Amino acid sequence: MKITYTARKVNLRDNFKERAEKKLSKFAKIFSDEAAVNIVVTLEKNRQTVEVTIKDKSMIYRAEATEAEMNDALDRVIDILGRQIRKNKAKLSKKLRSTSFEEFVAETAPAVSEQPEEEEYKVVRKKMINIKPISVDEAILEMNMINHSFFMFINAETNEPNVVYARADGDYGLLQPSFEE
Repeated sequence: MKITYTARKVNLRDNFKERAEKKLSKFAKIFSDEAAVNIVVTLEKNRQTVEVTIKDKSMIYRAEATEAEMNDALDRVIDILGRQIRKNKAKLSKKLRSTSFEEFVAETAPAVSEQPEEEEYKVVRKKMINIKPISVDEAILEMNMINHSFFMFINAETNEPNVVYARADGDYGLLQPSFEE
C-alpha cells in the first residue's frame, strides 16, 4: 500500500506516521500492493480530525473521526474501516484477495455472540425523478428547498448526471462521473 499524508494546521510527527502504518498493515493482507491510502489530519479548535481513504481497484473505503488527540482519532478510524470491511465481507471477498480476506475477518472479527448476521441489501422504494439541465447552484437551492441531503441533476455545463450533497461540516459536495480505464 502506498500511503500519503496531508496535514492541515498541524505538524505530523514521525511516531504518528509509524503508528498509522502499523495499524494499516493489518489491511495490507486484503488490498493489493497498488492500493493508495490517503491520510488527512486536520486541527480545528483543539479537536483533531483524521480521515483515511483507501482506493484499490475501483473500490473506495473511507472513514473519518474527530477526537481531542490524533492518535485516538486514528484508532477510531481504523476500527470503523475494519467494521465496514467485516460487514460487507461476502460482497467484498469477490473483489478482494479472497484467501487473505478470510484470514483478516477471522483475526479481527468480534466474538461470535456480538457478530450480527449478514444482511441482504433490500431496495424498499423506487422513485422516478425528472432531471433537467441546471447549474450546481440551482441544484443546491432545489435540494435545500425539498429538505433533502442530496440531489441528482444534469449539470448544464457538462451535460452529465451529477449529485450535490450536504456535508456534515455544513458545506456541500458534488459527485461527478469519472470513467476509469
